[in-house]
Amino acid sequence: MRETDNINPYLISGPNVMVQSASKPLADLDEMSFGNMPNEGGYLLLDATEAANAIERHGVPSKFIRPFIGSQEFIRGSDRRCIWITDEEVEEASANNWLSERFEAVRKQRVASNRATTKELAAVPYRFGEVRQTGCERTIVVPRVSSENRDHLPVGLAPVGTVIGDRNFALYDAPLYNLALIASRLHWVWIGTVCVRLRTDFSYSNTLGWNAFPVPPLTEKMKADLTRCAEDILLAREAHFPSTIADLYDPEEMPDDLREAHERNDEVLERIYIGRRFKNDTERLEKLFALYTEMTAKEGTTENRKVGAR
Repeated sequence: MRETDNINPYLISGPNVMVQSASKPLADLDEMSFGNMPNEGGYLLLDATEAANAIERHGVPSKFIRPFIGSQEFIRGSDRRCIWITDEEVEEASANNWLSERFEAVRKQRVASNRATTKELAAVPYRFGEVRQTGCERTIVVPRVSSENRDHLPVGLAPVGTVIGDRNFALYDAPLYNLALIASRLHWVWIGTVCVRLRTDFSYSNTLGWNAFPVPPLTEKMKADLTRCAEDILLAREAHFPSTIADLYDPEEMPDDLREAHERNDEVLERIYIGRRFKNDTERLEKLFALYTEMTAKEGTTENRKVGAR
């Protein structure tokens, strides 16, 4: 039992502060945006067999077929591809009959929509409805919805040339230490506390979960240490290829070397916050809320985030 002067709306000992969405990170973090929304009626998305047939039987240049990662592709390891054409390539791509037919099918689907913005997209049937990357980035991927049963949020690194779907959030060409932050226990408890739930699953938010995530100033040495932790996590996963995120992060089946890599990551990060490991999740949250209050006060926004005590 603990005595406290106040319990806030998140059931944590501390001031009555409500975390608010932020348009940009409060800490010195990289921008996290959505993935790309297809809005194409299924004509620009392909399974592995369709992609192989397009190249082998219909003469589609392989440069126009890219790996595609939605949330299930990332978590379950499903193999999916997409047609990815830039404005500069559309004339070359349209010379291929198979691609041209696909573009026409997309155009008709968009014209038939009741939404004005979708109708406008009929003018560019060769590309996704919302495009947020060039396709040349190395991307840190975070699924928008994931199970609360895992001890760590699913986060990973997609190689250059991969198209990220809108069921994910993405950090394009961001330093790798960002992955260490997202993979930490600190971030897990923050997301589980301040973000909404989809049934019992975590529903990640870039404006609430990432932009509002309180992180103390990081020195270059700290960033380098966290980068090594992120690399160790990725290498531990690679050692168990072809196991998927779903396989590796099953709480009952998680490999020892991967668990140890996460423990080292938490050790390094938590020492940045308080000079030692936190005792439990309650202590983690109390520190995060205290730091959040301090960071928002510096911006003169604390009063907008307070709730009246009863």
